[in-house]
Amino acid sequence: MKRRNFLTTATLGAAAGALATPALAESHATKVAWRLTSGFPKSLDTIYGAAETFAAAVKEATGGNFEIQVFPAGEIVPMPEASDAVASGVVEMTHTASYYYWGKDPAFALGTAVPFGLNARGINAWYYHGGGMDLMNTFYAKQNLIAFPGGNTGAQMGGWWHKEINSVADLAGVKMRIGGMGGKVMEALGVVPQQIPGGDIYPSLERGTIDAAEWVGPYDDEKLGLNKVAPYYYYPGFWEGGPTLSFMINLEKWNSLPAEYQSIVKTAAAMANVDMLAKYDAKNPAALRSLVAGGAQLRPYPKDVMEAAFAAANKLYAEIAATNPDFATIWAHMEAFRNEANLWNQVAEYTFDTFQISNRPKG
Repeated sequence: MKRRNFLTTATLGAAAGALATPALAESHATKVAWRLTSGFPKSLDTIYGAAETFAAAVKEATGGNFEIQVFPAGEIVPMPEASDAVASGVVEMTHTASYYYWGKDPAFALGTAVPFGLNARGINAWYYHGGGMDLMNTFYAKQNLIAFPGGNTGAQMGGWWHKEINSVADLAGVKMRIGGMGGKVMEALGVVPQQIPGGDIYPSLERGTIDAAEWVGPYDDEKLGLNKVAPYYYYPGFWEGGPTLSFMINLEKWNSLPAEYQSIVKTAAAMANVDMLAKYDAKNPAALRSLVAGGAQLRPYPKDVMEAAFAAANKLYAEIAATNPDFATIWAHMEAFRNEANLWNQVAEYTFDTFQISNRPKG
């Protein structure tokens, strides 16, 4: 299906019916030129590529009148400064993971993922039809931002380890590359979190500077060659069950757009959101086979690790909520939505998937 056809017929809740008239580009010829600073390098074709997919869709739908130029992380501003650069108007928008900025305010993390939060389908439902987008944008408005979902990896893997983990006791003193709230939860279990850029993970694991590292999943992890320096590949990445990226836009620039262009932006973002998850679902199976063939040993996290992490996460959220009203409001809403979503998931979806997986041809 061509992108124009997809955009014209898109009915996602973010922008249903936004492009009902094919003559839109001819009837609205306002010239707009924006810059988008990505939170990712070009080498990550799935994550970085979502911004290019988005920009191309906006340009095509407006007949070339609305152009958004995409820049890799660091070319205009470093990744940690992207949200501030957008809020201050240095650039019009960014494509990033909001949880990168959780140190500024923990509520930022809820826009992407928190340990034991929503899975990919759940967070899409929460954003588009559960009130999540309004809640997050009420918070973002205080930062002079507005944001729309812009991609998802699906549930991530739990990282590469030099040694097997058989119980919580095995985590004591382990130096692991993991950041954000996931790092805080693992720290409560004895891990020593390390903040290391993606490009430094391989040499750090190889030299033994760190003992374990999480990245994304099979497709991206294989590019880094992590199976060559750490044999044990754990799952699931319970700190990122459905991490959603965001297209963050300067609120004043957003308000200055014609209504038709706002609709196009929301629809193009929704398209990129769906497209990125589909790419990962299509690419991860072959990558996982390749990693296992190359020596990776798959291991599930032990039940006591999962249970201890779940308890630590809930304790952390209670502590943050006690002093942060924005976090308290959004997390309470998300938690209630997650519990209802899991009520439904355990019936048809879980039963169907479990049966299908049990009957998958072996080997």
